Amino acid sequence: MPWQRKLGRPTDQRKAMLRGLVTSLIQHERIETTETRAKEIVPIADKLISLAVKECDNFTTKQVKVSAPVLDSKGRKMTVSKKSKNDRSYDVVEREEKTEMKPVDAPSRLHARRIMISWLYKVKDENGKNINLANKLMDEIGPRYKGMNKTSGFTRMYKIGPRRGDAANMVILELIKE
Repeated sequence: MPWQRKLGRPTDQRKAMLRGLVTSLIQHERIETTETRAKEIVPIADKLISLAVKECDNFTTKQVKVSAPVLDSKGRKMTVSKKSKNDRSYDVVEREEKTEMKPVDAPSRLHARRIMISWLYKVKDENGKNINLANKLMDEIGPRYKGMNKTSGFTRMYKIGPRRGDAANMVILELIKE
């Protein structure tokens, strides 16, 4: 018996569908899907969440110099007029250097992040900004389950009955709130 269901699709389509479902589950923390699809994505989601729980505190911080533009009272960049060697004038944005504390991943945390990125698609929010779901797993979801001593069981399925049309059993799959 194979370790996973075929779901009536070729391998590439099945993997793409599972990646899409796992991405939606991590992004929205709740999805509605068929029961067989949900049973297939639960082990994948549990593996990613347990990686996040294991590695959520495994980093150090480092001081980094950051160059940022100087802004005026209206939020526009301040410019300074300069002259080139040929006596042509041009505008340059004024910049100031700051030192900030940036987190630096340990090697095992970096490896876990790369595993997460391999399973998750890139997504955007309603404003069109990119959302890094690996960061969401490490910074929000991992610490939420840190106190729980388990490696699976981070999801819950609610059966909601058959779907109209083909009568497939539908479920709501969500991350537990503990």
